Amino acid sequence: MSQITRRRFVGSGMTIVALASLPRARAQAMAPSLGYPATRIGSLGTLKEGVGQYFAYPDDAAQGLLLKLGKPAIGGLGKERDIVAFSAACTHMGCGVAYKGERLQCPCHYSMFDPAKNGQVYQGLASSYLPQIPLRIDAAGDIYAVAVEGLIWGRARNILSKGA
Repeated sequence: MSQITRRRFVGSGMTIVALASLPRARAQAMAPSLGYPATRIGSLGTLKEGVGQYFAYPDDAAQGLLLKLGKPAIGGLGKERDIVAFSAACTHMGCGVAYKGERLQCPCHYSMFDPAKNGQVYQGLASSYLPQIPLRIDAAGDIYAVAVEGLIWGRARNILSKGA
């Protein structure tokens, strides 16, 4: 039986940390959204920069937040690539998040998420990104939610598992 050296132990730990921090897009590719119907959630004409609009998606029990950030965002649409949407349920305990000062904030335990970077958590008790809701904009300027990338808090299955 071989002994594990301190160097090998630390090296293995670093490998695990590196694998766990792979970009979110790769994780999402492994966990695609269920086939939710495209749902109209707003329009370009009523969307105001810096003001979030709440909507129900993928069903009446789940609230989302539509944003026009005023700067380009990962997954953003529109002329400036700044229109994005996220689940409004914090990934820590499901409290409703609000858009304040260029970030999504949870009032319950102070988690903060960056809407320009896929809803990445950068402060607080939440340990995962907010699920991003991919959008489509039609020729008339109507905005549609078309999927959910990630697991909405409190749900056991809103994404497909491998082989399902």
